Amino acid sequence: MVKVGIVMGSDSDMPVMAKAAEILEKFGIAYEMTIISAHREPDIFFEWAKAAEGKGIKVIIAGAGKAAHLPGMCAAIFPMPVIGIPMKTSDLGGVDSLYSIVQMPTGIPVATVAINGGANAGILAAEILATADEELLKKLKNFKEEMKCDVVKKAEKLDRIGYQEYLAQK
Repeated sequence: MVKVGIVMGSDSDMPVMAKAAEILEKFGIAYEMTIISAHREPDIFFEWAKAAEGKGIKVIIAGAGKAAHLPGMCAAIFPMPVIGIPMKTSDLGGVDSLYSIVQMPTGIPVATVAINGGANAGILAAEILATADEELLKKLKNFKEEMKCDVVKKAEKLDRIGYQEYLAQK
């Protein structure tokens, strides 16, 4: 059963949104991914957002650039968590997207990750789902332990070979 909906307003967002999908795949979380423009095809967007709950979706990850209305519009319609990913744009570097997503009116919250933060959106979606899934919670704990071990190994390598050699190997 699909648990996460990933939606983006443009295929130019795909490289960032793919990072969210990769994380969900790593944790074995079923998702669907689509491209829907809230501005260019509002009727299709409204149908998708209204149908999401009935499809079993528990969390929506919505990416958007510039005016970034997609995450907020999802949150206005969908009754469960929405995670917004502001996209880096050539115009204002994604700050416009970030501001648009985080400045939602009272009652329409959107959890927001960093600009181009696709991987963190996937992790946050997994953490939300893990509140009701012990198996997923175990996977997340293991994931975080692996991250810790990776950092410890890097620190040990730096201590062993020094920063100059460490940089030369990168």
